[in-house]
Amino acid sequence: MIPVYDDNPTTLKPVVTVVMIVLCALAFFWELSLPLQAKQEMIYGLGVIPAVLIGNKALPPEIQTVPPALTVLTSMFLHIGLMHLIGNMLYLWIFGNNVEDAMGHGRFTVFYLLCGIAAALTQTLLQPSSAIPMIGASGAVSGVLGAYLLLYPFARVTVIIPLGFFLQAFQLPASIVLVFWFLIQLISSGLNSSQEGGVAFFAHIGGFIAGMILIPFFKHHNISFFQSRRIKRI
Repeated sequence: MIPVYDDNPTTLKPVVTVVMIVLCALAFFWELSLPLQAKQEMIYGLGVIPAVLIGNKALPPEIQTVPPALTVLTSMFLHIGLMHLIGNMLYLWIFGNNVEDAMGHGRFTVFYLLCGIAAALTQTLLQPSSAIPMIGASGAVSGVLGAYLLLYPFARVTVIIPLGFFLQAFQLPASIVLVFWFLIQLISSGLNSSQEGGVAFFAHIGGFIAGMILIPFFKHHNISFFQSRRIKRI
């Protein structure tokens, strides 16, 4: 199930959403310019490594780029490949503009970063011995999805679903799309090993829950939960 569009209009230009997408894209182009060895060292130096973050292990000085605590921020602007980048940015573009509209630019910036931090800490607390670096905006974007679920569960989202050899477009309530996404993360987290690479599903879950918890404190007071679609303010 791949979301491609929602029917939820906004009143604010999604400045922060666009800036986050541009920063992630620029970081990815920078990654592409690096030789393979330098790219691998960059991922270890700027990615979140749970065992390093909590102090159980340390990186060699020549690889450590920033203090471990700062990697919870630097990691969320890096991506391992083009599809990783496109997937995260697609979800951010579709759902981020409405959440930013409900908060305003400044609050949304803080909210986005806090969700990314919460996601990294969740993965770290649940897999503290992992020495595998985590990078990607998925945790922060997951927080946006959690906020969107509470704000606009009845908004219509156009999704593409593979049916055999064909792709079929459907319009579904955002609640179905986002709950389905969350269930996939829960199921996948149970099948994932801390000793293997792949997707940091616990970070997705942590970011999503963080978004749901934080949204009451960041949305504008005149924005209510469970709206069918965005109502323009005048």
